[in-house]
Amino acid sequence: MSVESDESFEIPQFLLEPLDFDAQESFPKGNTFPVSEENIDSIHGKSESYRGLPSVPPYLSQFGKDWIGSRITAGRFILVALVVAATAAYAGSNLFGSYFAKRLNSGADLISPALAASPPNQDSDATPSDWSTQAARLELPPVPTATPKEPDVAPAAAANALAAPAGNAVPPPASTQADGASGSLGPIADSSTPALGAVAAEVAVHGLNDREIRFGMASPFTGPNREAGRQLKLGVDAAFSEANDAGGVAGRQLRLITADDGYEPARTAAVMTDLYGKQDVFGFIGNFGSATAAVSLPFVLEKKALFLGALSGAGLLRRDPPDRYVFNYRPSYAEETGAAVRYLVKVRRIAPKDIAVFSQDDAFGDAGYEGVAKAMRALPNGADETLRLNYKRNTIDVDAAVAQLRTTKGRAKAIVMVATYRAAAKFIEKTRDLYPSLIYTNVSAVGSTSLADELMLLGPHFAEGVVVTQDTPAVGSSASVVLKYKSALNKYFPGEAPDYTSFEAYIDASILIEALKRAGRQVDSERLVDAFEAMRNLDLGLGTPLHFSANEHQGSHKVWGTQLDASGHYQPIDLE
Repeated sequence: MSVESDESFEIPQFLLEPLDFDAQESFPKGNTFPVSEENIDSIHGKSESYRGLPSVPPYLSQFGKDWIGSRITAGRFILVALVVAATAAYAGSNLFGSYFAKRLNSGADLISPALAASPPNQDSDATPSDWSTQAARLELPPVPTATPKEPDVAPAAAANALAAPAGNAVPPPASTQADGASGSLGPIADSSTPALGAVAAEVAVHGLNDREIRFGMASPFTGPNREAGRQLKLGVDAAFSEANDAGGVAGRQLRLITADDGYEPARTAAVMTDLYGKQDVFGFIGNFGSATAAVSLPFVLEKKALFLGALSGAGLLRRDPPDRYVFNYRPSYAEETGAAVRYLVKVRRIAPKDIAVFSQDDAFGDAGYEGVAKAMRALPNGADETLRLNYKRNTIDVDAAVAQLRTTKGRAKAIVMVATYRAAAKFIEKTRDLYPSLIYTNVSAVGSTSLADELMLLGPHFAEGVVVTQDTPAVGSSASVVLKYKSALNKYFPGEAPDYTSFEAYIDASILIEALKRAGRQVDSERLVDAFEAMRNLDLGLGTPLHFSANEHQGSHKVWGTQLDASGHYQPIDLE
């Protein structure tokens, strides 16, 4: 059967080009040709090989052939569209699955550092490089990635610490001397991932982990005042070891890390930075000195780190209102020197005008001298101006002070000393024979035991009668806290003699331990300060309760009196 038609239709070029047959050249311009059985058969015959599509049966009518050909063409487009859609869906699922997985992992960083330690995108096949490429194409915001951080403790330790109160004691860690590379804290971390319940309850806090809490001490361990630093360390270590043997505080062991600043303010800044940054301490306890405290104070306030029990009575650590992170146990130098002046005037009957001051030429000496001046102003017949004899810090060069004293032609009857033990001993050595009746007093920061030892080396008559004001009861007494201190000292440092400086440091550490207990397991600087400020009538067996509050950061205002006898032992005296 023959089919003829006057109609013609256009063959799109993209359908002709892939057919690769010579008939293209025979088509009229514009790729149109008349519809006829011959033409359709021609196309059909030439296109049988195209992509394996079935040929049009020759027995069909022109209409059927035309209809089937159009359906085949439409099917090709539908097939291509489906493939494109499926490919896009697959790629999109991978891309956005990776994106949201990363977002969830990023959110875990905000919940707990330990959660961020798990490998990101565990459910996604996309690698970090794949993500970067895909995100760049879609112009998505970058996803922050967290470097996995090793947890502080092993899973069992974390779980046990939270599951039960402190019980079984761990051997107390030795305090660490931070001096260059020797300041390593040792292996305190475990590479395994802690249990989720444990890490969720812990929040990263500077200076502590699940197993221990670290405190720093910047004091002289070399130079002329090294004995003071050694005694401070002994006292804190004794109290920490005692607490650690009892299970620690809230399941954590206490560790002291010391560093030597030589009692030189020029070295203090670097030492404090190293202790807080490299050694990762929570706070500071038992730093030595007023001039060094002037350097330390701005640092601890900036870091919001506890600064407790500095061996200093300087006013800069006792502001009104007090600095939030600074706490003191001991009375101020103004209180000590004021008590000494009243003792000299009221008990020893020395006229105010006959009292002079021998002091260190820095913030330490300034604080003591100002205390004397204040006490003089409070007296009915107080001196308008008090003679001050100076010496330089970290020296025993007292010659200028002795020469100045000579100019008074024996007018001075008593000397209030605000000095360290070696300089004080040297001054007494050079003036005792010149003025045999001269009365000497000194503040507690002198280092009472060291002073007594130095003077006894010179001879009993250099020691006898020297008065030292104290911020603790006499170490020879039988007060409860004294007996407790001696027991700890004998247990952890056998052979060490009781000393006023180490005793003071022991009290400071005992106060800290009590505050840590009240702050609880989730302690940080703010909670610890709140615990300090809530302590009222803390009874350590000192004979006077300790008080702290938001407006009072000095626990004690009591000053005890002691006097050396000819054997070099301190005897208690009444200062009133």
